[in-house]
Amino acid sequence: MDEKMETIAVVGAGVMGHGIAQLCAMAGLNVYLVDISQEILNRAIERIKWSLNKLAERGKIEKDEIKASLARIKPTTSYEDLSNIDLAIEAVPERMDLKKVVFQKLDEVTPKSAILTSNTSSLSITEISKNTKRPDKVAGMHFFNPPQIMALVEVIKGNYTSEDTIKRVMELARNLGKTPVLVKRDFRGFIVNRILGAMFNKVLWDVYLGRARKEEVDAAAKYDAGLPMGPFELADYIGLDVLSEIMKVLSNAYGDRLKYCPIMDELITQGNLGKKTGRGFYDWSAGRPKIPEELAKKYDSSEFLVVTVNEAAWIIMDEVAEIKDVDTAMKLGAGWPKGPLEIGDELGIEQVVRKLDLLFSQKREEIYRPCPLLKDYIKKGWIGKEAGRGFYVYKL
Repeated sequence: MDEKMETIAVVGAGVMGHGIAQLCAMAGLNVYLVDISQEILNRAIERIKWSLNKLAERGKIEKDEIKASLARIKPTTSYEDLSNIDLAIEAVPERMDLKKVVFQKLDEVTPKSAILTSNTSSLSITEISKNTKRPDKVAGMHFFNPPQIMALVEVIKGNYTSEDTIKRVMELARNLGKTPVLVKRDFRGFIVNRILGAMFNKVLWDVYLGRARKEEVDAAAKYDAGLPMGPFELADYIGLDVLSEIMKVLSNAYGDRLKYCPIMDELITQGNLGKKTGRGFYDWSAGRPKIPEELAKKYDSSEFLVVTVNEAAWIIMDEVAEIKDVDTAMKLGAGWPKGPLEIGDELGIEQVVRKLDLLFSQKREEIYRPCPLLKDYIKKGWIGKEAGRGFYVYKL
């Protein structure tokens, strides 16, 4: 391990926090796991034990690693214990007011040399960093659920984050066995949630406005587009309360292009938050919902695919990430067989723009307005794989 990274604090022992703590401990780091009550911490340690035992059962780790990993985790309710850490990872609920309080506290108690990171999935790293006296040492470190298993970490550079901080956070992610992708500019939703957000926005409105049924959308996504889960099944898996907050952040950031759809609001009010409560868009009481394959042709999957290609093009135009990193993020973070920019090149940029123009003329909704970068590529003759150049360069 990087000799400067020996002791880590993970603040928040919930779904993501306990998984991140486990991951760090398995990599040989000493970990302080912080939360507001001993009861929450006890629950987190039990979950970590269960997860480590599962990994041992599957032959992923040796039995003696269970005890060694657990010995490296020190649960605590006191921030004062963090006076000797090298890096903190905040993993509290996705509320800016809460994150600001945590970062102020971390800034007070941790060494001045310590790097402070947030596991936020969509909030501004720049805004969070302003609550510290070390904004150059604040970055995003967005893990994916479950962090013990998922390979991706989005590393986000805020407006004030130094190159040295980014280098060290990227190195830590690699030492944890992850593939980091760099989010070069602090745009809401980063890469994965921004592209998934565009897809969700499109299909949520389609169902809300009666243009399609959720089962038809999910069947088309799974059996036609080859995605691991349909969007409505995925929404339930994420949690409708969590997804709703992300969609509001995206709506505030990108306006009419990702305008918030109220389809989830009533379900959330009823407490039907998805898989974790047994019911959301689907009934999960008997396990994973069965999506009939015969419905796949009732919804045109190319409609939401071109929307994701379009949003990915906006990411490139906004200089948020490199082309290859966008596709890597979607493959590792969302389980897509191909990234949206690869899909764009295969469909052909002209075909993508033609489809978007048609949908825009029919529906007059901003999500279908083609990104100027796509039109620029067409002018240059960079129209995709068959032409030898699109987002990527191909050998013909």
